[in-house]
Amino acid sequence: MSQFPDAAFILSANSASQFVTDDGSEVAVAGRSNAGKSSAINVIVNRRQFARTSKTPGRTQLVNFFELRAGQRLVDLPGYGFAKVSDATRRHWGELLQCYFEQRKSLNGLLLVVDIRRQLKDFDRHMLEFAASVNVPVHVLLTKADKLKRGKAKTAMLSVKKELGDAAGVQLFSALSRQGVDEARDVLERFLRR
Repeated sequence: MSQFPDAAFILSANSASQFVTDDGSEVAVAGRSNAGKSSAINVIVNRRQFARTSKTPGRTQLVNFFELRAGQRLVDLPGYGFAKVSDATRRHWGELLQCYFEQRKSLNGLLLVVDIRRQLKDFDRHMLEFAASVNVPVHVLLTKADKLKRGKAKTAMLSVKKELGDAAGVQLFSALSRQGVDEARDVLERFLRR
C-alpha cells in the first residue's frame, strides 16, 4: 500500500504564472530524459502510472504538480538530454526551471535522478547549481543500479559521492528490483517535513 493513498495529479504548468499556490512544502524531482525519472516516482509513491512513463525519452515537458497529502507536493520537472525537441523548447525549459527554483518558497528538497551508467552530466550539474543557489538540499538517486554488477555499481556510486562531496546525498536505486526504495522514501519524507 502507498504511503500516499490520497496522492493525486494537480496540474501541469508551462509558465511560472501557472504554478500552484506557493504554500505548504514540495519536493522536486529532476533528471535527464531516459534516466528513469517517472519510474522512480511511481515506485517511491507506490502507484502504477502515477507519473506517466513512456518509451520515448523527454515526455515530461511541463512542470507537473502532484499532491501527496494536504499541503505536501511532489513536482516532476521537465527532463532533457535525449529528448528530440527544438532549441526554442530547450531554452523555454531552462527559463521555466530557473523561474521554478528562484520563485518557489515551498521548495524543500530536490531528488535528482541520474542513470548510474551515465554518471553526472551538465544538466545534472545545472540542477545542483540551481538547488545550491536557493539553499535546497539534494539527494541523488543513481537509477538502473540493477543494470550493473554489485561491484561496478558501488564503484560508480563512490565516484559520484567523491565528485559531489557534501553537496548532496547519493544512493543506489532501481525501480525494477526496488533497490533503495525505502531509503528514497525516507529522504522524501524528511525533505517534506523541513
